[in-house]
Amino acid sequence: MTEVTELRVGVVGAGLMGRGFAELCALRGHDVRVVVSGPAAVSRDRDHLQRAFDKAVAKEKLTEAEAQAAVARVSFGSDLAGLADRQFVLEAVPEDEERKNGVFAALDEIVKDEDAVLASTTSAIPIIRLAKATARPHRVIGVHFFNPVPVLPLVELVPSLLTSDTTTAAARDFVSALGKEIVQSQDRSGFVVNALLVPYLLSAVRMVESGFATAADVDRGMTQGCAHPMGPLRLIDLIGLDIVAAVGDALYAEYREPLYAPPPLLARMVDGGLLGRKSGRGFYEYP
Repeated sequence: MTEVTELRVGVVGAGLMGRGFAELCALRGHDVRVVVSGPAAVSRDRDHLQRAFDKAVAKEKLTEAEAQAAVARVSFGSDLAGLADRQFVLEAVPEDEERKNGVFAALDEIVKDEDAVLASTTSAIPIIRLAKATARPHRVIGVHFFNPVPVLPLVELVPSLLTSDTTTAAARDFVSALGKEIVQSQDRSGFVVNALLVPYLLSAVRMVESGFATAADVDRGMTQGCAHPMGPLRLIDLIGLDIVAAVGDALYAEYREPLYAPPPLLARMVDGGLLGRKSGRGFYEYP
């Protein structure tokens, strides 16, 4: 893959990360095919994307013509076979290693272009484990975006020990052409950002769990005392408690350090479906 403009891009999964990536690629002029879980999800996720562009028009970030052109570049389907002609495919399904491996094994059979980049936006799973699900591990790389994808400038680029230099260069060129800043990480669980961020977030949960301070006071301390734009508990609610717990589990499995282990309070909240903003309640309520 030598061209970095007007690529045929595939996305597997249309959650916040997948939709955000599709939106960004469409705005940059790429042909985007999004594969979702089933026919019902096709209509739902197409509507989500349309609303995102409508909001951008309402805020005068896009013209109506630009939004319509971007929407026209995105198609949806529920069959991975629709990605056969793609040149860059991003896997963005939930943070479950078995499920992600299944996606990569299927993509290996389906994507015809031997030079296609097969990327994952996993937050914590080592890339080499996903690469080994394919017969072309040299074409697999981690491309970890941050939520919201169209807004936050950073992407972590994570080649595994088996990723070729050609693949790394192609992914770097593509991500740079999307207007993103890149940090490159070794293939270790959590990469750069989450390996630093998640212990901090889990420490905040432990502080609330022990009764040391309330969630509101912890957050106020970090926003007003340390000039953080958002407190750790509100940030967990934004990310999703299930995602933070999954990343913590992956980090603990990799390093066996107690600071990475999700505390019981976080686990019970996930068990109860208190996942943060997306469920309407986490450490705070979102009517």
